[in-house]
Amino acid sequence: MSDPIGFIGAGQMGEPMVHRLIGAGRSVTVYARRDEVRQRLTEAGATVVDSAAEVGAAAQIILCCMFSDAQLRAVTLGDDGLLAHCAPGTVVASHTTGSVSTVRELADAAPDVTILDAPVSGTAEDIANGRLTVLVGGPDDAVESVAAVVGAYASTVLRTGGLGTALDLKLVNNVLFAANAQLLSAAVTVADGLGIEEGRFLEALAACSGDSRVAGHVRGIGGMATFSEIAGPFLRKDVDAALVAAKDAGTDLGLLYDVVKRGPLTLSN
Repeated sequence: MSDPIGFIGAGQMGEPMVHRLIGAGRSVTVYARRDEVRQRLTEAGATVVDSAAEVGAAAQIILCCMFSDAQLRAVTLGDDGLLAHCAPGTVVASHTTGSVSTVRELADAAPDVTILDAPVSGTAEDIANGRLTVLVGGPDDAVESVAAVVGAYASTVLRTGGLGTALDLKLVNNVLFAANAQLLSAAVTVADGLGIEEGRFLEALAACSGDSRVAGHVRGIGGMATFSEIAGPFLRKDVDAALVAAKDAGTDLGLLYDVVKRGPLTLSN
């Protein structure tokens, strides 16, 4: 049996990650709060515990998949948090798409623990099929150890450099994605004004030069309204984080943010 893996954050993205880890023969100790998730993961073969602290005590490679910086801080910091209970040499990789300042705060809070920023690109379906992309920033040896683990659900692991580089890259990617979504939404509006129904336009676009990854997502989930409902909260969070990152670096998002702000979808706060 391979060394145990710790996991915190078995939500929409995290739960299929845990299932893939178990399917790859990994022993997984996971902290989950929802009863139905706890039951599913127990039945799948995971060891389900009642606190982040117990995860910290059980494994030396730990993955966190939280929605936001606030959630990540809540489970990792403080006397009852994950980091206070990790053994020296533990590697903690965060899949959260948040701010570089947060992962640096975690690194400062636990100098004997190696923190990696490891944001992901893809969907829950990509995870279930083992074709997720994971970007990883941090020391080379720790990155290699985590790459070997996340290979259970990722087909592409990109090593980006030092701590924070993966998040910066992912945030720029997500702002570009949001800008593409705004342009697509604007194109759908123009097509509608010309009497072209949205579904027909999106279907035809698939065979034309203006197609994009965003258009493929929109087709796959049933149109712009559904896309906005599902993706909107994530993109708004990521655009806000990118604004902060750019400000901290003494730069701005330029034309990308202009498109995100002016487009028909509500993708910025």
